[in-house]
Amino acid sequence: MTRPAENSSAPYACDPAKTRGRRLSEAESPTRTAFQRDRDRIVHSGAFRKLQYKTQVFVYHEGDYYRTRLTHSLEVAQIARSISRQLGLNEDLAEAVALAHDLGHTPFGHAGEDALDGAMQAYGGFDHNEQTFRILTELEARYAEFDGLNLTWETLEGAVKHNGPLTDPRPHLATFCDHWDLELDGWPSAEAQVAALADDIAYNNHDIDDGLRAGLFTVEDLSALPLVGPVLEEVQDRYPRLELPRWIHETIRRLINLMVEDLLGETRRRLAEQAPSTVDDIRKAGRAVVAFSETMRENDRVLRDFLFTRMYRHYLVNRQTLKARRVVSELFQLYMDQPNTLPAEWRQRAETADSARLRARVVADYIAGMTDRYALEAHRKVFDPYARF
Repeated sequence: MTRPAENSSAPYACDPAKTRGRRLSEAESPTRTAFQRDRDRIVHSGAFRKLQYKTQVFVYHEGDYYRTRLTHSLEVAQIARSISRQLGLNEDLAEAVALAHDLGHTPFGHAGEDALDGAMQAYGGFDHNEQTFRILTELEARYAEFDGLNLTWETLEGAVKHNGPLTDPRPHLATFCDHWDLELDGWPSAEAQVAALADDIAYNNHDIDDGLRAGLFTVEDLSALPLVGPVLEEVQDRYPRLELPRWIHETIRRLINLMVEDLLGETRRRLAEQAPSTVDDIRKAGRAVVAFSETMRENDRVLRDFLFTRMYRHYLVNRQTLKARRVVSELFQLYMDQPNTLPAEWRQRAETADSARLRARVVADYIAGMTDRYALEAHRKVFDPYARF
């Protein structure tokens, strides 16, 4: 069992007192560190609040129990903080990256993104990671002195590179880096790496939870999986009369603990092997320092394959996916052809755009910012002849 870490920072942790600063200089808070302030700006953003009504697999009217992008982001942040504390990393930075990672997602989960990307193919495509970066640096309009959130270099680096180096950045990010280099060819901080794997841990395990409760697969279906099966058996042996909801929760809790313990063990092994003494040593390591063991990576791959086949391609999910794609595609075409159907502010942006490509980007920004519920209602008001405006 891993012992709780002491309250000390590792030499390779990001130090908010040594931040590379913000793109636009501003006085720092006397009561919060730079990374705490970044986290707070993300939490108070409009894009973050909208995650409450954006789903991952199910559209919102399938039930109010299933996880949304907001609950998922909070769970990722909690796991990231716990791991960071064990490794002596900066918990606030890991939390900020975790809370920001889903801001650019469209309504209706991956189905919505696929539809919007398809509609945008002639205009440069759509990618939720780039959209997250645009929200953080441009689209969020709350502050008097700047667009975006004016986050620190370290938080922006983590947001764009949490999955590793970027060799072919999309246009907005590439242009931004011409003016403020985020060193896209290197690895991100250990805190950002923690946030990325915390996302994997939360995503897979909570999809198991949602899938079981929705009846998309059964406990027996899971029993053959190398990671899940032994835990199912262990819980059954210890709690043979436990009711199903508690039994599911106990299983998910143990699975998360197993993955966290594995990550800590493999990461400590790599840290001992590489002996980094600064955060730049982490960035120049040539590979991820925060990682699962080879066995856990294979188990995770098997679980992902199972969820893809049995959950994401389940016929009930496919039906909702078809609806979601239709809603997004038809709204996009409508707003491109008839920008006068957009709300006043967005209409002005679309009608004054210098090219079809720029107009399409305005339309995509508007649709991407919708919640599931808002998108369904917007579509109904326009395409249902009996709907009231």
